[in-house]
Amino acid sequence: MRAVDVVLIGRNEGARLVAALASVAGVARQVVYVDSGSTDDSIAEAQRAGATVVELDLSVPFTAARARNAGFEALEAPELVQFIDGDCALVPGFLDAARAHLEAHPKLGMVTGWRSEIHRDASLYNQLADFEWRRPAGEILACGGDMMVRAEAFQGVGGFDPTVIAAEDDEFCTRLRKAGWVLERIPQEMTRHDADTHRFGQWWTRAVRTGHGFAQVGHLHPEYFVKERRRVLVYGLALPLVILIGAFLWWGLPLLGLAAYALNFLRTAQGLMREGLPRAEALRHAILLTLSKFPNLIGMATFHWRQLRNAQMRIIEYK
Repeated sequence: MRAVDVVLIGRNEGARLVAALASVAGVARQVVYVDSGSTDDSIAEAQRAGATVVELDLSVPFTAARARNAGFEALEAPELVQFIDGDCALVPGFLDAARAHLEAHPKLGMVTGWRSEIHRDASLYNQLADFEWRRPAGEILACGGDMMVRAEAFQGVGGFDPTVIAAEDDEFCTRLRKAGWVLERIPQEMTRHDADTHRFGQWWTRAVRTGHGFAQVGHLHPEYFVKERRRVLVYGLALPLVILIGAFLWWGLPLLGLAAYALNFLRTAQGLMREGLPRAEALRHAILLTLSKFPNLIGMATFHWRQLRNAQMRIIEYK
C-alpha cells in the first residue's frame, strides 16, 4: 500500500487552518504546511499540530502554484500526495478511497472528489461556489486545487507552473493529460470549504481573478477555456459595444443587444434548473453568471496588459 502525504497551503486562514490541520491529523504519513506570508498565528498553529512548515520567500510574488511546489519539495520520498487548500477540511475516508482508486488504476495520474461549502446558505456567493464545486464523477479534464496526485506524474510534468496566478490547477491538469495521464473525480466527499464570501465586492474580485485565469491558461494552452473566453468577449465586450454604437445608428440595435442578454440569462437559469437547482436559486445564480462576464473581461484585460508590459503576474485576492 502506497503512503499518502498531505500538502496544505494557506495565508491568514486562522480557524480554518486549525480545522484543516485537525482533519489530516493521523491520516497521512507526512503533513507539510506552506505559508505565504501570514501575519496571524498560522505558522504557530501548524507547528503545534506537528506539521513541517515551509515559509515562502517574501521577495517573490506568492501564488498557490508556487506554494504547492514548495510543499511537494519538502516531502521525503513522496508516493501519493494530497493537496488541500488551507480553507478546507478533509472529509474522513477520502484519502483511503482515493489511494485505493489510484492503486487500482495505474493510468490515473490524479483523482479528486467532491468539495462542498461549510456555510452554503450563508450567502448567495457561497451557494454559487458550492454549485461550482459539485461536478459529475468520472473522467475529467481538470479540477480545483484539492486533489491526490501520483508523485511520478507530478514530477514528470514539473509540478505546477508558479507564474500562473489563477486556474493554476486547470493548467497543471492540462499538462498531466498531455503527458498521457488520466484524471478522474470519484464519487466521494473530499473536502469542506469555507468560501467566506459575503459581499458583492468579494464576488466581483473573484470573478476578475477567474477571467485572469481564462486568459493566462488560454495563452499557455490555446485549446483550453475556448468557450469561456468566447463568452466573455461576446457578452462582456461585443454586446456592450453594439448597444453603445447602435444607439447612434438605429434604435433597434440596443434593443437587440439587451434581448441577447435576456436570452442568455434565461438559458443559464434553465440549465441550472436542469442540473437540479431550485428555481429561485437558479434565477439568482443566473443573474450573477450573466453579470460575471464583465469582471471576467477585466481579468482577461489585466493579464494581457501585464503580459504586454512584461510585468509580474501577481495574485488577485478576494478575501
